[in-house]
Amino acid sequence: MSAHPTPSGTASGPTGYRPVFAVREFRAVFAAHALSLLGVVVAEISLTVLVYRLTGSPLLSALAFALGFLPYLIGGTLLSGVADRFPARRVLVVCDLVCAGCAALMALPMAPVALLLALRCVIAAVSPVFGGTRMATLTEILGDGDLFVLGRSLLRIVSQSAVLVGFGLGGVLLTFVPPRGALVVTVATFLASALLLRFGTRRRPARAGGASLVRYSLSGARQVLAHRRIRALLLLLWVPPMFVVAPEALAAAYADEIGVGTAWVGLLMCAMPVGTIAGELYAGAALSPAARSRIVLPLACCGLLPLLVYPFGPGLGWILLALLLAGSAGAYTLGLDRWFVDAVPEELRGRAMTVHTAGLMTIQGVGMALAGAAAEFWPVSTVVGGIGVAGTVCCALLALEVGRTGREGRAAERGPVPRRETGADHHMTGR
Repeated sequence: MSAHPTPSGTASGPTGYRPVFAVREFRAVFAAHALSLLGVVVAEISLTVLVYRLTGSPLLSALAFALGFLPYLIGGTLLSGVADRFPARRVLVVCDLVCAGCAALMALPMAPVALLLALRCVIAAVSPVFGGTRMATLTEILGDGDLFVLGRSLLRIVSQSAVLVGFGLGGVLLTFVPPRGALVVTVATFLASALLLRFGTRRRPARAGGASLVRYSLSGARQVLAHRRIRALLLLLWVPPMFVVAPEALAAAYADEIGVGTAWVGLLMCAMPVGTIAGELYAGAALSPAARSRIVLPLACCGLLPLLVYPFGPGLGWILLALLLAGSAGAYTLGLDRWFVDAVPEELRGRAMTVHTAGLMTIQGVGMALAGAAAEFWPVSTVVGGIGVAGTVCCALLALEVGRTGREGRAAERGPVPRRETGADHHMTGR
């Protein structure tokens, strides 16, 4: 099968997800993604429990979880060039092996807390390189048309499903084995992912070479952020998630504010991922590529409006419905992914995808922190409602910029409109 399947990728009607799974290499990438995600989720919950048991400190326990976000920015800027400088399959396999090695060291009985946190940072720094390389490789496996968009959608659906299922499975696992024993499962999943990628995908040459890695990475990040169209698309990919994470980050505090039990905390945290999965599945299976492009800007602008119900104190049923609707608006990313790939030059693609991955994770961490800080001063319902207003304004401004850069790009491609030649023109130009 061709590495760049085009018939389904260019169809004007809905194609669904079946053609994506028909690509053998994608099946390997999909399975590896699911396995590595399972490993990450098990590692997060196991490490959090382990650090708390060793120190009795809620702060250090929370830090073990937060360190999964913070180093993304470092890895995504200083190491983004890895995605273009080295063959993609080698990068993906080495990243999995590094993560497996870190998890194996975590599982050692005598590993101190400082080492556990340092190893968590290493895994988090490697993650954006892995994610950016895999995303860029998808364009070579599936082409840069509709199949790529659907493949990206499937990987996001797996990520959201891991949020729903993974922590529950991790909790069950920890009832039978100690945290260090659970980390052995993480080692196994990373090794299995490495094997799938090594033998399930073909070798492709590096996209570029030249300068030192750090200089090359920083140069790529500057090029990505300096390009007006790419920058606008990146911000529209980043900013809505920064605001939409607030209800999940404040779920426990909101449940306490309205006086409901801890069982409701789980429902409040699960509602939005369920909405996201439903929205992506519908947009991917039922809408044509053209329709997915048409809904990008409206959904990006309106996706946070459901959060405005919070200050009015409706029943929990209405809150859950609002979270489902806010999550379903995440379907805007399917069309936006296509625009992003179209805007990024091929030689910059790996670095651009790594910057995208790093920025997305970092800005969500920032959003969680800002929401928590605001909730120290105002009621959670007021904070979430305010975030809905501020986020809607920001997203609307970004949508205007994306629309403007799109129109200017199309006008530039068409070139200047030729004027009708006149005698005066001949005289003035001398022709």
